[in-house]
Parts: sequence; C-alpha cells; structure tokens
Amino acid sequence: MRVNRLRELLRKGEPTIGTRIICPWPGLVEVIGYTGMYDYVEFLSEYGPYDLHDLDNLARAAELTGISTMIKIDQQPRVYLAGRALAAGIQNILFADIMSVEDAEEAVRAVRVEPRGVSGFRMDRRVGYVGVLSSPAEVVKMCEDAVVALMIERKSAVENLEEILSVKGVDMVQFGPVDYSISIGVPGEINHPKVREAEEKTIKMAFKMGVEPRAEIGSPEDAKRYIEMGVRNFNIGVDLRILFSWLRRNGEELRRMLSKA
Repeated sequence: MRVNRLRELLRKGEPTIGTRIICPWPGLVEVIGYTGMYDYVEFLSEYGPYDLHDLDNLARAAELTGISTMIKIDQQPRVYLAGRALAAGIQNILFADIMSVEDAEEAVRAVRVEPRGVSGFRMDRRVGYVGVLSSPAEVVKMCEDAVVALMIERKSAVENLEEILSVKGVDMVQFGPVDYSISIGVPGEINHPKVREAEEKTIKMAFKMGVEPRAEIGSPEDAKRYIEMGVRNFNIGVDLRILFSWLRRNGEELRRMLSKA
C-alpha cells in the first residue's frame, strides 16, 4: 500500500509544505516532485476544466516522484467528487465552502468507510482494478489516512467554528480570506481588520481543537507572521500566478530594454 506522506508527517508532528496547480498536466506534477522540496501537490479542481482521467494521471505522476496528492473540490457534488478522487489514487481532500457542522460531517463521511462513512471497496485504481494491489482492509486504512481539510471562508463557518472543528475526522483547516471578505460585505479587502480577526480566530481555534491549521502563501516572506502564530503547515504558490508573474515581469523588462535600444 502506498504511503500517504502528508498523513505521516502530520502524525509525527512535523511541518508540511505543498504547492498548488490548476493545469492538470501530469508532467507538471512530476517536475514538482523532482525538486525534492514538496511533500504534496494540490490540484485545484474547482478552478478549471478537467475530467476523471486527469485524476488517475495526476495520481500516477505523484507516485512516480514520491509525493502525496490533495484535491480541492467544489461544494457540490462533494461526496461524488471525493469518492472519484480517492478511487483514482488522490490521497487527501480539501473541501471548499464549508458553512455548517452538517457540511463538515458530510465531508468526513465522504472520505471514510462504513459505518461512519460512504466510501467503500470498488474496482478502481487504488486496488489495481481487480483487487491485486490492495485488500479491503488496506482500502479502509487508505480512507482513514486520507487527510480531511476544510476551507473556512464563510461568515456562518466562522460563527460556528468550534462546533465545526469538533467534528471527529477533521484533520486540517484553511482560512479563505477572499470569500470571507465577500461573505461579510467587504469584497476583496483581505487585510480588513474583520478578515484578519477571523483568520486569527480560525488558527487559534484549530490549535484549541487539535486540528492542524494551514496557510496558503505566495512567498517564504509571507510565512513569517503565521510561523509566529505557531503554524507549521504551508501551501506555497500556484502555477498560473507563478507563470503570470514571470511573464509580466520579464516582458516589461524586455520592452524597456528595447525602447532604449
């Protein structure tokens, strides 16, 4: 059975670093793995088009280079998407738009097996399609090892945060400042005092409830204030933003050089 590197590091209490991609090209996952710097790659499936075959190929690419996988899935159909991702070999799930305790409970059930969940043994990639790679007991362990992460990005989620994080099986939490700013009527003001207050509340409550907080950052410099709060799990960068920044910065510089020639 393949090791879930993210789960193992969390179990040991060690820090974790991931990065995010929107492009579903598996070669990109291999390149990320070749750096030797990342514990997992997160596929942001809610931000672009993909099909179920992409999930198989992304998981294969990660396995080739020894890193774990996570997928961020849409609010609905969350149960179906979580099941398909796990069947493809994606090891960990980030659930977007959690708004209530019931949403958190549904997220956990979508990943775990019976009697607490809805996942199960099927003819899929993780078992070798015909059951030659993994036994039913090993599938149960895969589902138990899958890290269940929740996006806290709505006013109602922050208001009911302690109850949401008390749901057994929730492993990690991520605050979403942009959607939260929209939720409280200050769209896009991610540095608004109320947004910062909600983020700090999320991090502090996560520690209180024994859930690992994670921060999404654009550079190592951005990690400093989170480290001061005790955060040790980070996801840095996203492919399209990295590409856009490089293209704009270098395009501008080249145009300036040409204008002076």
